[in-house]
Amino acid sequence: MTTDAEPDKKQKKPRIFFLLGLIVTMGYLTYFSVQATSVGTLKVPPGFSIEPYATNIKNARSMALSPSGILYVGSRLLNGNVFAVVDTNKDGKADQTYVVATNLYSPMGMAWKDGDLYIGLINGVVKLKDIDNKLKDPPKPTVVNLKLPKDLAHGHKYIRFGPDGWLYIPVGAPCNVCERDWNRYACMMRMKPDGSNLELYAQGIRNTVGFDWHPQTKELWFTDNGRDWLGDNLPPDELNCAPRAGMNFGYPYRYGKNVKDPEFGAKRPNDSDFTPCAVELGPHVAALGMRFYTGDMFPPEYKNQVFIAEHGSWNRSTPLGYRVTCVKFAPGKEPVYEVFAEGFINKTGIPAARPADICQMADGSLLVSDDFGNTIYRISYKK
Repeated sequence: MTTDAEPDKKQKKPRIFFLLGLIVTMGYLTYFSVQATSVGTLKVPPGFSIEPYATNIKNARSMALSPSGILYVGSRLLNGNVFAVVDTNKDGKADQTYVVATNLYSPMGMAWKDGDLYIGLINGVVKLKDIDNKLKDPPKPTVVNLKLPKDLAHGHKYIRFGPDGWLYIPVGAPCNVCERDWNRYACMMRMKPDGSNLELYAQGIRNTVGFDWHPQTKELWFTDNGRDWLGDNLPPDELNCAPRAGMNFGYPYRYGKNVKDPEFGAKRPNDSDFTPCAVELGPHVAALGMRFYTGDMFPPEYKNQVFIAEHGSWNRSTPLGYRVTCVKFAPGKEPVYEVFAEGFINKTGIPAARPADICQMADGSLLVSDDFGNTIYRISYKK
């Protein structure tokens, strides 16, 4: 299933910059993929181990786990596939992989509800009905809603169901930095599972590719990628909290705690118009998938804390990211932002893997997808 986007004259300049950036990035990745064909020594805290869970999952991005333990993996490719990954003997390593959908319009978003797999495409959402029972003969995708903006720049739809039963769908800014219709772009939207009642939830979000709800407060938390071309150290990527609808997180006027955009910041001088981020992350680390850890396998200090997949910078003079980080919260204290898993890039700046999403398994282990090495890693813990 493919859908062609109609040309938009207003988008010509932003699209040119986006395509140039995409060409540079793909050249960068192609060059380094020849240089680095395997991951070297990965580092995790004492007691933890990290090993491949599944390999040859082309462009592995977002993940969703069904109640039966089948892992569904999406792809950012414009004619991408959706994979079902199964660990039949429950030994912590997948032994079967199925392709359950092919040639979809960048099927990056994965979400599970009531026996169906929802798939976020560039232009909206489709679903595979009763897919757990049809892995060898998957059904054709059923349309849920294909009326979302279909710009390629930051247009990939990461999707998840919230505690309220609604499907949350971010729509990124169609540019590096610009002013557009903020009721349709740089925002978080949500709709009912049948695709109806599409509505705006939050604004001022440049590009979020990961969000989760706090297991106790049920507040929405999400990562956000800051703009490019303000130097190596500005602006920071963000971890944000949106406990209610109607909040604005500042793009394209503010970033981080209070970094004003040099081009657009003066147009909205009132800081009280925006909600500052909860935690400033590293600059240009490309913070993508995030999860609150709710399992019992890891030590208690990780309970209800945030794990983030940092995809890694593409245009920073010294690469940053290419790792899994953890943000720890404690009452009355500032959040602690620390590296949890590293070694996906060597000291000379050559990457072998790029973390993209995080998924928690039933046993409490964490899976980390890698769209660069086409691999899914499993992080486990033993005392």
